[in-house]
Amino acid sequence: MRVLIAVFNQKGGVGKTTTALNLAAAAARNGHTVTLIDLDPQAHLTSILGVPPERGRDSMFGFYQDDRPLHSLVVDWPGLGKLMPAHSELIKVDSIFGKGPAILGKLHRGLEQYRSDEPNRTVIIDCCPFLGVLSLNAVFCADTVVAPVSTDFLALRGAQQLERTLNALNGVLKRRVERRYVLTRFDARRRISHEIRAQLHELFGDDACEMVIRESVDLTESPALGKDVFSHSPKGRGAEDYERLYRDVFGLSVPE
Repeated sequence: MRVLIAVFNQKGGVGKTTTALNLAAAAARNGHTVTLIDLDPQAHLTSILGVPPERGRDSMFGFYQDDRPLHSLVVDWPGLGKLMPAHSELIKVDSIFGKGPAILGKLHRGLEQYRSDEPNRTVIIDCCPFLGVLSLNAVFCADTVVAPVSTDFLALRGAQQLERTLNALNGVLKRRVERRYVLTRFDARRRISHEIRAQLHELFGDDACEMVIRESVDLTESPALGKDVFSHSPKGRGAEDYERLYRDVFGLSVPE
């Protein structure tokens, strides 16, 4: 199975890194060979691993600035797979390279080479929360965009902006990128959670996941411990929800 997923919303604080991490963990638990790519200059995903690179050239910035091959940037993530780390210097990529067609396809070309020996490797990209060279690189090579939407109206607006972006790219990509909008930080006790859920389905129809990611102490605690939620609390609601999201995104049946 050849899968490349970009986790993206044009708003921060929606559970993007949490989703990238735990979707990758669920895929690894289900037998996939997984590589995570941190394309966010904030490097939250990289910091969870606890070994951020000291130099920008040893991160994804080195891929863009110095043309380092992706395989030279990989670090092991025990129990999960591989990580290509981020560094704060990634923030320079937009100003250095602009938005020409060559730079927008750079990650796609790099991943074609990286996956040439393992074409079935699953790649999951944690994108930065704004539209620029890095996020467009991820979208250009993605099979699916997973868009976490927290239960607030600004996150929903960010998802609408993302939908417009993806639709505008149809002609450039000559295909429609599959997208899955998933509601995160869902608290059934709050009326706004149900209001946002109804609007999500009204706006995005079948592209909106039926399942939700519920508020969970496990999901809050696990990054601070350098773990995915399955390693931290395998029987908790966070693990249950991300297993369901994995099944949805990978086209498998999702239990009721």
